[in-house]
Amino acid sequence: MLIKIESFFNMISKFLGYLTAFATVLMVINVFVDAMGRYLFDWGSVGLQEMEWHLLSVVILLGIPYALMEEGHVRVDVIYDRLGHRKRAVINIIGTIIFIMTFSLLIASGSISFVVEAFVSGETSNDPGGLPYRWIVKSLIPFSFFLLAFMSIGYIVKNINLFRYGDGFQKTQKDDIQENL
Repeated sequence: MLIKIESFFNMISKFLGYLTAFATVLMVINVFVDAMGRYLFDWGSVGLQEMEWHLLSVVILLGIPYALMEEGHVRVDVIYDRLGHRKRAVINIIGTIIFIMTFSLLIASGSISFVVEAFVSGETSNDPGGLPYRWIVKSLIPFSFFLLAFMSIGYIVKNINLFRYGDGFQKTQKDDIQENL
């Protein structure tokens, strides 16, 4: 049962990875068009400049849950790498519950009023030619941290499976999942 649950979370993680990669490509194209317009044609757009940081926000905020599931997050590996798979799994489970879930739920719930205020006030860019509907990019903050809390459940399940079955199982399972997708 836990293997199927982990597969479900891995599928979501893979989708987030593709979404983040797509947003990165859009951001690169946006920066390219903006830079070429400014330097070659003496033309600039405030909307394009603002879209750069909007897309960067998408990449960062949706990339965090993906990085967690793919073990791409920063951690001090001096001691961690020397531990067995069971001890690493226990550390990951406890750390996820105490730190990641607590922090992400705190940020997510605390930022909802920030988004509501931007939506109710109809907040837009202060710059002429800037983007409207600033609440959309601000809504990524609570969404991404709720998503991080949700994906933390998948990370816990992944580490429970690691605790129960070991490293070899994880590698075999990842290969099987990738073949099925």
